[in-house]
Amino acid sequence: MQRERLSSRLGFILLSAGCAIGIGNVWKFPYMAGQYGGGAFVLIYLFFLIVMGVPVLTMEFAMGRASQKSPVKLYQQLEPKGSKWHLHGYMAMIGNYLLMMFYTTVAGWMLQYFVDTASGKFVGADTAKVAALYTDMKADPITMTIYMAIVVVIGFLVCSIGLQKGLERITKVMMLALLAIMAVLAVNSIFMDGGSQGLKFYLLPDFARMQEIGIGKVIVGAMNQAFFTLSLGIGSMAIFGSYIDKKRALMGEAVNVAVLDTSVALTSGLIIFPACFAYNVKVSSGPGLIFVTLQNIFNNIPLGRLWGSLFFVFMSFAALSTVLAVFENIISCTTDLLGWSRKKACFVNCILMFILSMPCVLGFNVLSGIKPLGPESDIMGFEDFLVSNIWLPVGALIFIIFCVTKYGWGWKNFVAEANEGKGLKIANWMRGYMTFVLPLMVLIIFIVGLIDVFK
Repeated sequence: MQRERLSSRLGFILLSAGCAIGIGNVWKFPYMAGQYGGGAFVLIYLFFLIVMGVPVLTMEFAMGRASQKSPVKLYQQLEPKGSKWHLHGYMAMIGNYLLMMFYTTVAGWMLQYFVDTASGKFVGADTAKVAALYTDMKADPITMTIYMAIVVVIGFLVCSIGLQKGLERITKVMMLALLAIMAVLAVNSIFMDGGSQGLKFYLLPDFARMQEIGIGKVIVGAMNQAFFTLSLGIGSMAIFGSYIDKKRALMGEAVNVAVLDTSVALTSGLIIFPACFAYNVKVSSGPGLIFVTLQNIFNNIPLGRLWGSLFFVFMSFAALSTVLAVFENIISCTTDLLGWSRKKACFVNCILMFILSMPCVLGFNVLSGIKPLGPESDIMGFEDFLVSNIWLPVGALIFIIFCVTKYGWGWKNFVAEANEGKGLKIANWMRGYMTFVLPLMVLIIFIVGLIDVFK
């Protein structure tokens, strides 16, 4: 069966970036930057994005393009005969389902907050009322289920139309709209009275502040964020490699995707930090930063309902761009594995994804007594732990070893594929770095991540 193609390079870059751009960029990045001291964290994050994120992303793209298969089948095309690398393909497929089991719920929250903000539900609400509305949302299983279902149905509906007509066309429009909305919101925030202090905190590295927090802690936090922001390790990027032609060298494309992904993360900081400083809000307020803190700010600024609605449209687009990209991965794995048509794969996976997403929805209310990782934990936290702390780093480590050793695909094959076409290429001197330093960094992320959770 002829593999579908993307119609343009822009489509490939926007789709790949759309997969990477998600709640991690616009929610987790500002809250991590706030917690880890601002400018110094941002600087270290950018460093690790270049030295760690781009090489692993290049590997995923190369494996996808060389195999012309989804993650569940790509190893069979590339591995030495008799080896067992392909077992990781099934783990990667499970990882995509695991990620969506909680991501669909959070995407539903973004959608719900857009509707509630636009309809004026928060108008006139004081700080206590805004916090109460956030708690009420999580306590209501029926409304949460409805919004989660809307996300699941929209996602599979778009993917069922096809790669070029559905996924590529919708993502292009959504991503360009996302970038435009962000630019408008950032300009509005930057010019708020008192916003300049927020910019200073965010953009000027303060190494004294970094020392107070702990240099090691800030470095590992930045490493972590640089790694997870690109969704590396479950093959969600390899799939887009399989849809791209051989005209461009893949390291250059990895840089383009990383630049777009990082621009969104950095711009979200420009929206959030000036606003926080202008309204004297704690920048390290964690998960509630978007739903409670920013909602209070929108209630206090001119045209707040408009800015709030725009902000949550942008959050919904960011979340949906990841949902669409990972659903495409799931569909591709299903069609490769079972030989189903795209329509059938979408229909069956739509029902399956809805059922798999229910434990997360109910984990905040009906099943709130289930605490998988201790008294402060919930089902969503447990699913996030499995993906972020186990599936992504272990998967990325396997991809790296597969690409650089003779027991896997091998360095020569990997470089030949990655360097085919015009653009930035992998140089020979990078071999030692990618073979020894890169896996060590990913191993550190894995070990520190486990220690953090079980400490």
